[in-house]
Amino acid sequence: MSTKGSMGSQIVTDPPKGTRDFPPEDMRMRTWLFNNFREVSRLFSFEEVDFPMVESEELYTRKAGEEIVGQLYNFEDKGGRKVALRPELTPSLARLVLQKGKAQVFPLKWFAIGQCWRYENMTRGRRREHYQWNMDIIGVPGVEAEAELLAAIVMFFERLGITSKDVGIKVSNRKVLQAVLEKYEIQADNFAPVCVIVDKLDKLPRDVIESELAKINVPSEAIDGILKALTLQSFDDLEALIGAESGAVGELKQLFALAEGYGIQDWLQFDASVVRGLAYYTGTVFEGFDKDRKLRAICGGGRYDRLLSTYGGLDTPACGFGFGDAVIVEVRKQLHVLLVRFTLRPFINQTCTMWPHFLCLFEFLNRSSSQLRHCFSVHDLRAESLHI
Repeated sequence: MSTKGSMGSQIVTDPPKGTRDFPPEDMRMRTWLFNNFREVSRLFSFEEVDFPMVESEELYTRKAGEEIVGQLYNFEDKGGRKVALRPELTPSLARLVLQKGKAQVFPLKWFAIGQCWRYENMTRGRRREHYQWNMDIIGVPGVEAEAELLAAIVMFFERLGITSKDVGIKVSNRKVLQAVLEKYEIQADNFAPVCVIVDKLDKLPRDVIESELAKINVPSEAIDGILKALTLQSFDDLEALIGAESGAVGELKQLFALAEGYGIQDWLQFDASVVRGLAYYTGTVFEGFDKDRKLRAICGGGRYDRLLSTYGGLDTPACGFGFGDAVIVEVRKQLHVLLVRFTLRPFINQTCTMWPHFLCLFEFLNRSSSQLRHCFSVHDLRAESLHI
């Protein structure tokens, strides 16, 4: 929006398309949300880290997948270096792990909350910038790591008053699709491109998916087999397709057994259609979803054991998830869940004749973290009454 004043045209007051302002009421919401991200992470003994907003473009072009590369806010800086606003946090985490090297004691349990940028088509709960909560475990090869991450996600939902009747987590394993491709003798080089394409099944018509697979030389018989495999939602059907001895079957069964130990089994369901579009996933993959299916994924993650070697390090077992702030606000609106419980703050009316005598008390209480607020006028007093 722009208007014309006495001094000429007013600037455009709306933020750039796909971005947000955070006036006080929205900032309170964001602060409350971030506090819960941090509290849940620390309850599971994770340590907080952070990374630069601007990273080398190569960090994302080397192993992220074609879709995310096409969504980069990238440019050449004044020194001629190709850089990009970070579209996600996991590559930065991998870079930091490699930078710190053997000085670290593994396993690492790190979490981060950072702003991410992607130039993508906007939908409900999807913007071109968002804040993302990541939890990652580096150095644990077994699915007990994924189970802990899923337990943390469920704890966060429960703190918001969201139940397993409202939200679920679909779980699969990249090795399921890998086994199907091997069955049709499709080369390993095609695995990552196939994952990127079939990850769009919930966004694009089937015929478009089939056409995209054909473009990378996947035979029609294999296309039918792949799409049929992605409809599986039971372990019995999975075993019938790829065999009970498959590593994917074993890992999934163990993960669901651990979930039962955490008491979160009602939140999880096996769904072979979950593959995740990022190329670096190697094993378990999962996505949070609203059961009314009005939104895209609420959160998502999985195992990425070969990410560090992609950047020149050694293969290192790792897994993690990303959880965006914008979509959970939409979930709250959809479910009519009150996210924020504000603490009522006492306030002193400056219009009171005793105001000068209250100043010392006001200063003393504020220094003792009582968070008093004083009102400058009767109008301000009315506004403060409405505010709390």
